[in-house]
Amino acid sequence: MRIIAGAHKGAKLTSPSGANTRPTSDRVKESLFSMLDGYGVLQAANVLDLFAGSGGLGFEAMSRGAAQVDFVDSSLAATRALESNADKLGLDHSAEVHTGDVLHYLAGLPGQDDPEARIFDLVFMDPPYPLGEDAVTQILRRLSAHLDLESIVVVERAARSPEPTMPDGLEVFRAKTFGETAIHFVQLVGEPDAD
Repeated sequence: MRIIAGAHKGAKLTSPSGANTRPTSDRVKESLFSMLDGYGVLQAANVLDLFAGSGGLGFEAMSRGAAQVDFVDSSLAATRALESNADKLGLDHSAEVHTGDVLHYLAGLPGQDDPEARIFDLVFMDPPYPLGEDAVTQILRRLSAHLDLESIVVVERAARSPEPTMPDGLEVFRAKTFGETAIHFVQLVGEPDAD
């Protein structure tokens, strides 16, 4: 897997050992980032990459101008690969790698009512395809406390999966299918619905 554009174009990323990850294809990534460029969300963005794997989406965002990326994955092999990739690209100063469950990570972040709130401009959520829709909805609900009205969440699912069920306060504003992959663009509407 490689970075396809920006300051680190062509750089190869280390993949986690065990091959339990499903990297986003270059074709999907190119289209996705073209759309994100159109939304103007990448420059100086604070990004969250959930179920990060090797970090292909987060590192692509950094290569294209994002300021900071938090990577979260429950696999120790994945987080080791993430740390290696950040170091190899010289981005370890602006990449934070977290090993653990996504819901647990989100529960530990200060929300919108806290003066030290963590608000993300862009979130990549690429869970394992077998992860159930209820779990996806629960993660989105928890995530909403870390978004503002300008934030975009990109949810990647299998094309055969139903569109994710949105909790109150979130909506899918665009969806696109690429073969076996479906991308859903999600945003806040009104006040977030947090637990």
